[in-house]
Amino acid sequence: MTPLADVGRLAGSYDLVVVGAGPAGLAAAAAGAESGLATLLVDENATPGGQIWRAVTTTPMKRRETLGEDFWKGADHVARFDRSNAAYAPRCTVWSLAADARDDGLIEIGLSMGGKARMIAARQTILATGAQERPFPIPGWTLPGVMTAGAAQIALKTSGAVPDGRVVVAGCGPLLYLLANQLAAAGANIVAVLDTTAPGALRSALPEFGDFLRSPYLAKGLRLVAQARRKLRFVSRVTALAATGESRLEGVRFARGGGVDERIACDALLLHQGVIPSINLSNAAGCAHEFDETQHCWRPRLDDWFCASMAGIAVAGDGAGIGGAESAALRGEIAALGVAARLGRLDAGARDARAAPLRAELARCLRGRRFLDLLYRPAPQFLAPPDDATIVCRCEEVTAGQVRDAARRLGVTGPNQMKAFLRCGMGPCQGRLCGPTVAELIAETRDMSLAEVGAYRLRPPVKPITLGELAALPQTEAAIRAVVR
Repeated sequence: MTPLADVGRLAGSYDLVVVGAGPAGLAAAAAGAESGLATLLVDENATPGGQIWRAVTTTPMKRRETLGEDFWKGADHVARFDRSNAAYAPRCTVWSLAADARDDGLIEIGLSMGGKARMIAARQTILATGAQERPFPIPGWTLPGVMTAGAAQIALKTSGAVPDGRVVVAGCGPLLYLLANQLAAAGANIVAVLDTTAPGALRSALPEFGDFLRSPYLAKGLRLVAQARRKLRFVSRVTALAATGESRLEGVRFARGGGVDERIACDALLLHQGVIPSINLSNAAGCAHEFDETQHCWRPRLDDWFCASMAGIAVAGDGAGIGGAESAALRGEIAALGVAARLGRLDAGARDARAAPLRAELARCLRGRRFLDLLYRPAPQFLAPPDDATIVCRCEEVTAGQVRDAARRLGVTGPNQMKAFLRCGMGPCQGRLCGPTVAELIAETRDMSLAEVGAYRLRPPVKPITLGELAALPQTEAAIRAVVR
């Protein structure tokens, strides 16, 4: 596997294009190439691995215990991909994907790489766009010194960097314990972990506890929690949270239950309340989505081979629903088998035989997932911030109060209407960071379900692209269609 350096080295078309080089993308691309498909793996990062295995081949963190054994498993998946003959385009952004733009049935894909844009075609695509952290808007979260836990993890894995000074980690979910352990092992001064798990969450999750007892998460999770609680100060039952400071973060104010405010001085605050599928690309491509009540998020509507509603598009990994790295890799491989069969490289019998053990292992990996989803579902006040002054759209600096006012006074019932009035969702992130919160605020104000409120409708370019990159497009019909669509 030799990384492609510029768009000029890309072929005009491929049998399979995989978007995203995390667990699902690596497995899908390797399996596709091994089946004899002309395969391209496209990824925005400089090296393969996605978020969970980020920089696994280049990280300066060489002590295995710092990042944990699950992180190092990624090296085997990267090695398998390296052995395949799949083409690999790192530092490459997909900004457009259309399954219905061509008469020949090929999927049209807009790429940007090295400051130049290019249109290519694919017979099939697998979107392995992974997960993103669920927005966690609290008062003061835009202050310098406040970042997401995922951002801190990126710095740790890629550069071996840990936040300076006193660190507070706040939020809920299994990854909170993982990150706290990783940062502490790397030398961070974590003065407190503020647990915002909703009161009563355990009671709602208990009916699913039987499955969790038989899941692969149990021993690993107990070990992770015990290790973190043995080393660090945990504050449970946190029901209110705010970052304080003038020009930068100076501390955290929080409350437990109905108690009085408490304060902790700190230099860095890391926020996390779980992850949700990253659906911007599948959304913009026109794929049908549905609201998952258990995971409290939108996800693509898929069949047993992870095919979406738009012909030629499959979605695998956490972008299809949160399940973790092991399940993501399995779903990527199953999706690739489906592609190989659709393109005539496997017959249905061979496809099903090869997929059977993968499906059995996938079921094992997902056992107990519902218990975790219910246990760590964020509390309502952290999904829809009660303080009207809290910024919810960072790109356009729109506050929770403005969203509530538009929903109440102007009768706005959905994010797309809200976009027209307040411009939220029109910035560089295209609604990734504000969409879930805007929908929560509308649902709360209008007494609607989130499924009724809906989500942003997206159009290309899904990611920011410069006029210079567009101008560099060859003057082909495909390029003109991508720009004017």
